Amino acid sequence: MNAISIARLSARALLRNKLRSFLTALGVVIGVGAVIAMVSIGEGAKRRVEQTFESMGTNLLIVMPGSASSSGMRGGFGSQATLTWDDLTAIRTELKAVRAAAPVLRDSVVAQSEDQNWTTSLIGTSTDYFFIRSWKAASGRLFSEDEADSAAKVVLLGETVVANLYGPNANPVGQTVRIGAIPFLVVGVLEKKGQSPMGSDYDDTIVMPASTFSTKISAGLGKFIGGALFVSATSEQDTGRAQSEIESLLRDRHHLAPGAEDDFSVRNLAELARAQEQGTEILTTLLAAIAAVALLVGGIGIMNIMLVSVTERTREIGVRIAVGARTWDVMAQFLGEALALSLAGGLVGIAFGLLAAARIAAHYRWPMIVHANVIFISAGFSALVGVGFGLYPARKASRLDPIEALRFE
Repeated sequence: MNAISIARLSARALLRNKLRSFLTALGVVIGVGAVIAMVSIGEGAKRRVEQTFESMGTNLLIVMPGSASSSGMRGGFGSQATLTWDDLTAIRTELKAVRAAAPVLRDSVVAQSEDQNWTTSLIGTSTDYFFIRSWKAASGRLFSEDEADSAAKVVLLGETVVANLYGPNANPVGQTVRIGAIPFLVVGVLEKKGQSPMGSDYDDTIVMPASTFSTKISAGLGKFIGGALFVSATSEQDTGRAQSEIESLLRDRHHLAPGAEDDFSVRNLAELARAQEQGTEILTTLLAAIAAVALLVGGIGIMNIMLVSVTERTREIGVRIAVGARTWDVMAQFLGEALALSLAGGLVGIAFGLLAAARIAAHYRWPMIVHANVIFISAGFSALVGVGFGLYPARKASRLDPIEALRFE
């Protein structure tokens, strides 16, 4: 028998009991579909984590000031100003692993347009801040170095602020926004950033020069910085090196004795991102393993039905052997049926898995990432399941005694 004859016989046998064939293949459908859906969802979640941390900045390190102590009670990092403007200059100019650094001064303010007001976050910083965070202007421009040095009354608005002060899709560039009693010129609208890993809205913010913030909004602290520092390493691989250099430099500048506790904190977001990605990978592997178990259960279903089929068709097998069918011919026929069931289930499962992944990705607004090798591996594994679990029934059928088979009722 050639491959075409085997395929024709297999199709004819399976179509005799359409419902049974469908239910048998359903286990493979669910298994393959679950594997593809889970792996795709896991890859999409991993990419979403990467996008979230990319939106925070390029190779970002956050340097926080120290903690204050009073009557034996200690505050968290940031409760006492310990970072100076000279520290910032030293980090910018003396460290080889640092590409850029910017101060980040924060406050909560009420911003007013001509007929609306909105409570939002205000950030005072330098021009390096936009480079570090890979943040561009969607319309208008960023403020310049001259404006930053001269404490110019200019601001950039996030899209959420624009929508609440001027309306959706408005372009407020060139208009005036008041913060307190002081008018500021809107020179640009920042590109949409979305949410932070903690769920806060990056776009609900106003950004102005740090010098303007210190002179117009909140009185400065003299030589101390009343906020944190955002630092960008020269590359992702150099973030650890940059962190070590910053810690060493600040301990030296703050005259901390060996063994003394740091009066600052350096947070490496690359490490946090990697930890979250590893957690996502572990979860994806676990879900894929569970889905693979479902595929194996589908294979057991195929073997069970093929054994039933051998019993039901014992007389037919006896007739085939009696008229000259070889052992291999009978074995190939039943293997062909098992393979057809598993492959059909695999193809339907692939379509089912892609559809499920697309629906879930759309619901959670995740990118849908489907690797071709996952599809090929799933299809190949389903075929392997068919051959593996169909082999025993096929061998059993091929070894029937033709005389006993012809007597079977």
